[in-house]
Amino acid sequence: MKLIERYIFRRALTMFLATLLPLLGIVWTTQALTNVNLVTDSGQSVFAFLKLATLILPSVVPIILPFALVIGVTQTLTTMNTDSELTVLNAAGSSRMTIIRPIILLAAGLSVLSFVVDNFVEPYSRVAVRKMLATANADLLSSVVQENAFRKITDGLYVQVGGRRGGGVLEGIFVADSRNPAFELVYYAREGAVDEKSSALVMKDGEVQRKLPDGGVSIIKFDSYAFDLADMTKTTREATIRAKDRDLPNLFNPDPNDPVYQGNPLAFTAELHRRLTEWTFPLLFGLVALVFCSDARSHREARVHPMVSALGSALVIRWMTFYAGNSAEDSVWFVPLMYVVPLATGALAIHQLASNRRLDIPMTWQEKLSELMVRLRLVRPASDGSNAS
Repeated sequence: MKLIERYIFRRALTMFLATLLPLLGIVWTTQALTNVNLVTDSGQSVFAFLKLATLILPSVVPIILPFALVIGVTQTLTTMNTDSELTVLNAAGSSRMTIIRPIILLAAGLSVLSFVVDNFVEPYSRVAVRKMLATANADLLSSVVQENAFRKITDGLYVQVGGRRGGGVLEGIFVADSRNPAFELVYYAREGAVDEKSSALVMKDGEVQRKLPDGGVSIIKFDSYAFDLADMTKTTREATIRAKDRDLPNLFNPDPNDPVYQGNPLAFTAELHRRLTEWTFPLLFGLVALVFCSDARSHREARVHPMVSALGSALVIRWMTFYAGNSAEDSVWFVPLMYVVPLATGALAIHQLASNRRLDIPMTWQEKLSELMVRLRLVRPASDGSNAS
């Protein structure tokens, strides 16, 4: 690259990073806080939460990259236009490609990065997050070790423990089970323990109260009672690996016997085409930003701020592809739309840049009518039948 191109590339990259890092921090924080109950409810350590937050990061990066690029490019070129740098380049005889080339190189590099993260890093991190959450939710001991506190194990099942002794012995056990709508069960036990496989809670010296919907209550005392947890722990320990969690080879050739694939095969088709299209967004949004701010403009020229126009266009494009991707999970007819939107937008942007056209604010009907009246007044019919200005 030429010296001026390296200068533009460096400024655009600096502004991109200055935009990316705060946006990434905000979105990452909001996503990580939705799983803060991993620490508060299941008794996991802070390090487990930090690990979970780190694994969430790859799923955020591909979403933020294109918009950070739009903001960085438009802010860089708008500042250069305000400082008359674009005007100087134009007066010195530099072509528009001097401005376009470094931005395209930056956008192409980010597209490659987005492809790698979206197809190789993110599926691994998604699977790791699901397995981590499933294991934490299934760890019954970590849920009940906190003394004198009710813990929700699953919907309709609550456990409280008065204390814990060595060897995993629990004292003062209280279990409330309302999962069956036909009756409610309440267990009291002096002590008990969870077996090694977390398949049963063995309670000793207690009683169980059974309450019916009509208000009747029956009480049974027991010396030893095993409360079955096998179905619950099996369900929570086995993480469901969805279409978004699969890597690219698995999406190209899914296992026909996979129960998740059998349940919704269109979800795999939609996810595959999403992976093949969305990685191009940094390059596409870079072209959109160049259309709005790659030419020198006068400060007195009336126009909408380039960042507003470019960012608004990017949001519309992103919404259209997001809608097409979600709808493709229900109907295969939306799959072509996932390709038409970025291809059509890219073709229009390239045509606009190649023809060296400028975007101007469209005239209103009143302005068009005023211009037409001015032209009519300037052209009047002469007395000899000829026109005179």
